[in-house]
Amino acid sequence: MAETTGEELSDLPPSAKLVFKVLEYNGPLTQKGIVQESMLSARTVRYALERLEEIGAVSEDVYFADARQNLYEIPSELIAADGGADPAVCDD
Repeated sequence: MAETTGEELSDLPPSAKLVFKVLEYNGPLTQKGIVQESMLSARTVRYALERLEEIGAVSEDVYFADARQNLYEIPSELIAADGGADPAVCDD
């Protein structure tokens, strides 16, 4: 992970960790999908995604079904062989 701030997932607020886990379990989602799955407010999800993007824990892509939205997912290099997130990223 290319980091400029030296932060890791374990250093982030609980909301960012929850958003990461939602993406880990559900796969790529839009911000609206993350709000529905996590039951966090839209503002909290936006902040969590911003923090996760800063450390390279999520990637953002165009959601082709509705180009006004973005699709967020955990980059493939962070996914372990068993389908879960790489433990090195999730050290608590």
